[in-house]
Amino acid sequence: MLEARALNRYISSSPRKMRLVIDLIRGKSVDEALSILHFSPKHASKAAERVLLSAVSNLHNKDEGARLETNEMYVKEAYVNVGPSAKRMLPAPMGRAFRILKRSNHVTIVVAQKQARKVKKTSPAKSKHTEPTKQ
Repeated sequence: MLEARALNRYISSSPRKMRLVIDLIRGKSVDEALSILHFSPKHASKAAERVLLSAVSNLHNKDEGARLETNEMYVKEAYVNVGPSAKRMLPAPMGRAFRILKRSNHVTIVVAQKQARKVKKTSPAKSKHTEPTKQ
């Protein structure tokens, strides 16, 4: 089973906001995840969509010989890690200053190929109920 991953670091939005978007696509097929991210009104969905497209491209490059369609792939893993926070100062009344944290995050998406379902051939089951023979 093939799988590929893509990682985008230092995205300038808070990890909490990005997790709201990433939770929407975890475990979904790639086609469905792309449509969710494309039409989502959240700003973080644009960065997540780029990472997902990169993961799909990585999977295509990994398996050069075979043709993979996006409907044969799904989002196996998707998670957000905390990146570094930039510290800034904001002027406040009476000569004071307030501290502001500008947070960042790292997004990782793993895309895998769906397994083909194996069809088991079963022999016709013998019935326990047999018809009585006529004499």
